[in-house]
Amino acid sequence: MKPKPYGDPEKLVFGRTFTEHMYTIRYSEGKGWHDGKIEPYKPFVLDPAACVLHYSQEIFEGLKAYKSTNDRILLFRPEQNARRLNRSARKLCMPELPEEIFLNAVKELVLLDQDWIPDAPGTSLYIRPTMIATEPFLGVSPAKEYLFYIIMSPVGPYFKSGFNPVSIYVEDELVRAVVGGVGDVKTGGNYAASLLAGVKAEEKGFYQVLWLDAKEHRYVEEVGAMNVFFVFGEKVVTPMLTGSILPGITRDSVIKLAQELGIELEERRISFDEVLEGIKTGELTEMFGSGTAAVISPVGHLYYKDKDYYINNNKVGKLTKSFYDHLVDIQLGRAEDKLGWSVEVK
Repeated sequence: MKPKPYGDPEKLVFGRTFTEHMYTIRYSEGKGWHDGKIEPYKPFVLDPAACVLHYSQEIFEGLKAYKSTNDRILLFRPEQNARRLNRSARKLCMPELPEEIFLNAVKELVLLDQDWIPDAPGTSLYIRPTMIATEPFLGVSPAKEYLFYIIMSPVGPYFKSGFNPVSIYVEDELVRAVVGGVGDVKTGGNYAASLLAGVKAEEKGFYQVLWLDAKEHRYVEEVGAMNVFFVFGEKVVTPMLTGSILPGITRDSVIKLAQELGIELEERRISFDEVLEGIKTGELTEMFGSGTAAVISPVGHLYYKDKDYYINNNKVGKLTKSFYDHLVDIQLGRAEDKLGWSVEVK
């Protein structure tokens, strides 16, 4: 049997191993996108004055390729990633990349490095499309030169615990994003702004940070790597998009899947006081996060102002498990894709 290029799939650490090839294409004002190619994975050479290094003109996406049970290679809603990349580009005054270039590049790269797609349970090939401003200058204005590239990484579960309830630290002082800023797009600055709270959480033994709104520190927004959902009784509730929350593709998939399954779902503002009251009364029966990296992650424990709050006795809830099973079955080609989300690479 041919050895796997990434070694033991059970030992894969998220985002630490990369495939042999990458895709690159450049943009120049007046010329547009040009010189698109797949080449060996290698370091970049950037001018020390490159705009991305000084003014953070940078955006990225995240999606996955899966090996189905009959060895087909499937992507999950990749056109949504192409559209969100362009939404981010518009927000940061960067050039839009034609969807067909994005999609064709992803497919060609995945096909070339298909041996890197792991097929053990909970594994996949993570795909990271990125755009950076490369023009060398010092001055606060949009660059005129850009590089778009795609790299890929075989990955195991995002959380070491796998599909088990995670514990989350609720941040009530620091803020990640504000309405009117760039919290609703995938740009590196959002994640840099989250690092300090992440370190605080890790020191206290927690996986992730739950952010509250920047103005009042009252309303639930999102977790660093996930959008969040709560189950009050039989109703699923998720924070409405206010301009400081990333419109996640998995979030949108959960919403559409709820409609398909006849599950009541509501998008609205959710105060953290309501969450605490729901835990106290037992009306809040489940909480879970959604995102490309983790797909669906049950949340069983919140830590807020030096107090512990447990949801569903720190166990996976039935609706959380149902959403996870339905999404994973579609992603792996094990279930009928009634919504047309899977794209085969061939």
